[in-house]
Formats: sequence, structure tokens, C-alpha cells
Amino acid sequence: MTEMRLTLRLDANGMPLLGHGKIRLLEQIGETGSISGAARAMGMSYRRAWLLVESMNNAFVRPLVAARPGGGGGAGLSAEGEAVLRLYREIEQATRAAARGPLETLAAMCSSPPSQSHETP
Repeated sequence: MTEMRLTLRLDANGMPLLGHGKIRLLEQIGETGSISGAARAMGMSYRRAWLLVESMNNAFVRPLVAARPGGGGGAGLSAEGEAVLRLYREIEQATRAAARGPLETLAAMCSSPPSQSHETP
């Protein structure tokens, strides 16, 4: 059977707001305590991660990621960032549950993935 994966992207005002990449970045920032650590964990440049954080911070009323107080460096999720992360995961879970039946039907309609054997026809 074909393996199906549903990904969720949220747009606001005609612009991309959140998707699985930005959400993973938020999760990594929460885990590592820094944008640079999150970037390393995801295999992306610090600049790319910083630009994504900046775009998310600008898209919401309150920043999702903030510098850690005390001058020791690092960054973490704000209360708003934690709420956005939780809400995205809730929407994602509800979407998967609602789409389960149609996705299974669609998967059954797909051809099987190519065989991994090295036989020539």
C-alpha cells in the first residue's frame, strides 16, 4: 500500500504563515534554547533560521521567539510561541483525524512504489 503523509500549511492574508518547517524550527528552539542550535539541529544556516524567526515574529501580534533575559545569549519560545506551537499541533491532529478515511481511499488508488529489487525486466 502507498504511504500517505498529510502536511499542513497555514496562510494568512495571502502569505505563508506556518508550515511543518517553521513549526519544527520553533520546536528546536524550545529544545536547544537558541536559534543557532536549532539551525544546526535542522541542517540549515543560522541566517535562514533567523530570517524564518523574524518572519514569524513579524506575523504575530507578539513575538514567538525572544532573546533570553540576562545577557547570557540564547533564545526561547515566548508564551505566545508555545501557544502557537500547541495550536498548530492541535489543528494538525484534527485535520489528520478528519482526513483519515479519504486518505486511506486515495492511498488504495495509488500505484505501488517501485520495487527495490535489482532484477531487469
